[in-house]
Amino acid sequence: MEKGASGTGGLERRLGLFPLTNIVVANMVGAGIFTTSGLLIRDLGDPVILLALWIVGGIIALCGALAYGELGSAIPRAGGEYAILSELYHPMLGFMSGWTSFFVGFSAPIAASAIGFAEYLSRAFPVLFRIGLLPEGIEAAVLKKAWACLAILLFTLIHARGIVFGAKVQNLLTVAKVALIAALVVGGLLAGRGDWVHFAQGTPFRFDFAGAKSAGLALMWIMFAYSGWNASAYIGSEVKNPSRNLPRSLLLGTGIVILLYAGLNVLFLYAASPAQMSGVVAVGALAAGNLFGPSFERLLSILISFALFSSLSAFIILGPRVYYSMARDGCFFRSFGRVHPVFGAPSKAVVLQGAISMVIAVSGSFDQILTYLGFSLGLFPLLAVMGVFKIRKRRMGEFRMPGFPAAPLIYVLTGIPILILGFLHSPGPSGVAILTVAAAVPAYALIRRRERRES
Repeated sequence: MEKGASGTGGLERRLGLFPLTNIVVANMVGAGIFTTSGLLIRDLGDPVILLALWIVGGIIALCGALAYGELGSAIPRAGGEYAILSELYHPMLGFMSGWTSFFVGFSAPIAASAIGFAEYLSRAFPVLFRIGLLPEGIEAAVLKKAWACLAILLFTLIHARGIVFGAKVQNLLTVAKVALIAALVVGGLLAGRGDWVHFAQGTPFRFDFAGAKSAGLALMWIMFAYSGWNASAYIGSEVKNPSRNLPRSLLLGTGIVILLYAGLNVLFLYAASPAQMSGVVAVGALAAGNLFGPSFERLLSILISFALFSSLSAFIILGPRVYYSMARDGCFFRSFGRVHPVFGAPSKAVVLQGAISMVIAVSGSFDQILTYLGFSLGLFPLLAVMGVFKIRKRRMGEFRMPGFPAAPLIYVLTGIPILILGFLHSPGPSGVAILTVAAAVPAYALIRRRERRES
């Protein structure tokens, strides 16, 4: 269908390859890459292992993107895993994935991106985080939460106005962010004051069970940074020619991000020693300061803080399409399945997600949110990727992924150990993620009972 043609359930197919690829890139390049490498080097110790794990994570994400290209072509509906699992397995599994998206899959990444924005903004303008009403440390923490909530509110209002206006904003933010990263990597490696000897520093990685647990948690966090490789599958109802554009956007977007992430991590390690990076959240600002001096650190902190807007914005586009699709199927409150008569967007779902994201931003620390996110986001894509075998058996869709069956098997056989090792390393946040998913079972039973009564 072309522009203006109706999509599924009242949404229109308006998005082509360029905005779709931008949405994939914007979802992936966000808080994760700009905030996790310092935390990862603290646990891993070895720079070479850190870089290797980022590349491994990219390969896993690319395998997932290949599988989702075929899934999205066969099931071009809004909702991502919710639509895929409901169609291929059972509506309850779809509901569980949508429930998890409601609390974790989008609201928590929005919160993480907003917190990352506030962290970088505080390095650029510390005066904004000190007004003298509370003790310095407490006041800075409170004001970081306030700035994070303000960023969420801004983009919630933008995307409540519809996909066309929101996509224009998204395209501008994503192009600016990719240009910023490319300029930073090329300029830093060619003209910055770094040292390749940093790659030989740090502490040797322990190839034992403790090291495996650390690597598992690291890959869980890295996969959070790569999350979004399946982004365009969430807006399948608004994609023009989905059998062509949807798989291409996933592969193009994921390939671009793998190159950007590898380049950025090489730059971080070139710019700062493992000891300097260890535990630093705003690692991009640290690298810029070492390469070009304190004044450039401030400039780059400003640019990265606003680049994180792009990721935050993309998550706010996608999440409400899941709740919208669930509501249309009778698995969520019906009011969230209505499209705004003027803006053509599920505006109530957009506002609800913004409110939940602000609650998470206020209540959680950054590393807790990362682990909670990483475990939760790893569960349902595994089931969805395995659905490729069902797609082939039923001969659904027009697109056939290259690399079958190796790509889906690689994704599944690496994803399961990552979750197990991550749980063993950090059982607290991982356990909360499991409880969040388990709570979907009684919720599904209650909602279906209510639907039967109303019918």
